Amino acid sequence: MSDATSDPAATGGEYERQPVPERARLGFRSFIGMYAGEHTAGTELMIGPLFVLAGVSAFDVVAGLLIGNVLAVLSWLLLTAPIATRVRLTLYYHLERIAGRHTVILYNLANGIAFCFLAGAMITVSATALGVWFGFELPTLSDIAPNSVGWVLSVLAIGLVITLVAAWGYRFVSWFANLAAPWMVLVFIGFGVVSLKWFVDATGTTLDSPGALWTLAETAIWTGVQVPGQPAFTIWHVIFFAWFANMAMHVGMSDLSVLRFARKSWYGVASAAGMYVGHFVAWLAASMMFAFQMYDAGLTSEAAMVAAADAGTIPAPLPGPLADQALGVAGLLCVIIAGWTTANPTIYRAGLAFQAIMPQLSRFRVTIGTGLLTTMVAMFPGVAMQMLGFVALYGLLLMPIGAIIVIDYWLLPRLGLKSFYAEYAGRRLTLPVLVTWLVTLGICLALVQFAGIEIFFVALPGWFIAAVLYIGLSIMTQKRSAPARDPVRRKEGTS
Repeated sequence: MSDATSDPAATGGEYERQPVPERARLGFRSFIGMYAGEHTAGTELMIGPLFVLAGVSAFDVVAGLLIGNVLAVLSWLLLTAPIATRVRLTLYYHLERIAGRHTVILYNLANGIAFCFLAGAMITVSATALGVWFGFELPTLSDIAPNSVGWVLSVLAIGLVITLVAAWGYRFVSWFANLAAPWMVLVFIGFGVVSLKWFVDATGTTLDSPGALWTLAETAIWTGVQVPGQPAFTIWHVIFFAWFANMAMHVGMSDLSVLRFARKSWYGVASAAGMYVGHFVAWLAASMMFAFQMYDAGLTSEAAMVAAADAGTIPAPLPGPLADQALGVAGLLCVIIAGWTTANPTIYRAGLAFQAIMPQLSRFRVTIGTGLLTTMVAMFPGVAMQMLGFVALYGLLLMPIGAIIVIDYWLLPRLGLKSFYAEYAGRRLTLPVLVTWLVTLGICLALVQFAGIEIFFVALPGWFIAAVLYIGLSIMTQKRSAPARDPVRRKEGTS
């Protein structure tokens, strides 16, 4: 399936519509840095505190994160990386070959917009650090819209810088992440150490044994007291949130666009650098900093929490002030740079999604426009304040497509059916993909709305619902319709 845009020189050197050639593939270190930088990020300073607001206990948060992050790494390693290093296409062009261009336009639009909201939350996080530096009013826990001119200007400045970095392409994004990641990791560890010292000084605890540390964690840090109006978390919530916080990237297959540059499929294990440095150490450290803010305000009992909620005096989990209190200028710089390293690859992915809709435009120009849209989203702090729910909804939106890609590549040929059926049959729209995606989303949202199942728990059964639907609809479609033509298939990359 030859394409005029298959020349990488015409598409910014990013191979948007052809397999990544061997000369352009990257080594393991590039992915270690990218995953560590992307997932040890400013948003960790938002997510960690939300566990405290949700009243999670010490055992539930520690054990839940250990288990959930293992499942996330295995998802990258066993689901995403093997397909990425065999086909070596972006998610969007891969899906176009399966579903047809008309079907995939809708998906790319939804995917790109979701990425913009996610990256916008990351810019919001960085802007809270500038708020401390320049002294303008910062948003509160209940603010949805921007509340000061200083806030708007700081978001605009950070958004423009991040957009320019992302527009230069994946190699520049990877270089930037590798440069910043080691220092950020040390700062996040510093957040944890400093906040632990705060608790020791405030409670008079002597940490002379692991048991003393665990008692402090249970009684002062993760006490299990929930803030009214916030979701109540158990160990199962933590496991599924840690596993599916990046569901769009692994189960949803968005990281096909990133891992297509990997020389070997086992490079998917590099995601552990992000999961255990970022989604374990950083979440716990951020959680501890905010927990001390709650402890210092006397919010250690259910009655005190209810009274503070009624009075509107629950502290806002703003990364800038928390980082400044812990490590001063180093903490503020970490918040700013951590937002950059996470938003960069996210805007890059969003740019690829929109560029797949408008292939006549260069990826550079589309990414610039995407970054400007993301910056507008970032001006609304309500997106970041609802991070737990948004991440779950975002992953759910893209999950059925991940199931379709896995089934299409591995299972359909074993059933005597054609993979990449839209390309094979010359179709611009294929109902199996479109119907599977929309029906699966409808079933999952109905389970949330009418059966009372929390959104964190519907994605796993939803993946299998999508798989079964796609198999059944593919059998019906391919057995009933003879292909219009049998084009020469593009030779795919090898692992």
